[in-house]
Parts: sequence; C-alpha cells; structure tokens
Amino acid sequence: MSRLPGFRPAILAACVLAGGFSLGPVPSLAAEDPVYTGLLSNVAVGGYDPVSYFSPGGPVKGSADFTLTYKGAEWRFASAGNRDAFRQGPERYAPQYGGYCAWAVAQGSTAKGDPENWKIVNGKLYLNYNSDIQKRWEQSIPENIQAGDRNWPRVLE
Repeated sequence: MSRLPGFRPAILAACVLAGGFSLGPVPSLAAEDPVYTGLLSNVAVGGYDPVSYFSPGGPVKGSADFTLTYKGAEWRFASAGNRDAFRQGPERYAPQYGGYCAWAVAQGSTAKGDPENWKIVNGKLYLNYNSDIQKRWEQSIPENIQAGDRNWPRVLE
C-alpha cells in the first residue's frame, strides 16, 4: 500500500474523532516543504501578515504589494513596516513548525495550519487545523509544545 508523505492513519483517525463529523486535519501532500502553503499556492500563512498577529488589532490579510520570500515561500504583509520587521527577525514572527498544525506536529505528523486558528504562547505563534483541534491542543499546551519541538522538523521527512 503506498502512503502519502507525512500520512499517519492513527493521527488522521484521532483528528476525525476530535472534529466530530468533520474530516479533521488532512495530511499535507507537500509535507517536505519547510513552510505550509497549501497544494496550489506558494503563499505562507494563507496570505495573512504574520507580524500582525503580534499587534493589538490581531491578524490581518497581507497585500501582494508588500512581500518577501523566506524559506521558499512568499510572505505577505499589510505594510512595508511589517515586511521590514519580518525581514529583520523572521524567527520572531513566523509561525512555529512552518505554519503546519501545531497539534498534528505534536502527534508526529503534519496537517495544514489555519491562520484563523492561532495562539501566541511565550511570544511564539502557533497555528492549528481548526477550532476543534485547537481546543484539543490547548488542553495541554506545554506538553504539546515540547512534543512538537521534539518532532520538528523530523515530521517533514
């Protein structure tokens, strides 16, 4: 039986159960990419400005007028100032685990990260697949971050 890169049947089953009748996280077909951009895109964080997550107003969509390339993906920003801040310290603003779902990475797999399901913990941005998976991740944030850190970037193999 052939397997998709990063596909773990047990993880998919757990995600289906966690999400009720929804499909839950679907393993990424491009798991070898260091930044999640989706199957038909090269835009990180779904086009959201990663710097904006750290501002009082919260996340906003970036613009094609303010972009840069980092780790092979295009990153969009709401302003030149945000683009320049990211350029000076991308590790400060880029989501952990390349924007893949933090819960999936903690479980040893990959799934898409949704830019609308996010949390900043200790100054770092984490994305999750959907609100149900985020709630599951939030039940044990410190343990999930430790597991995710241990598994990253090995899960991309």
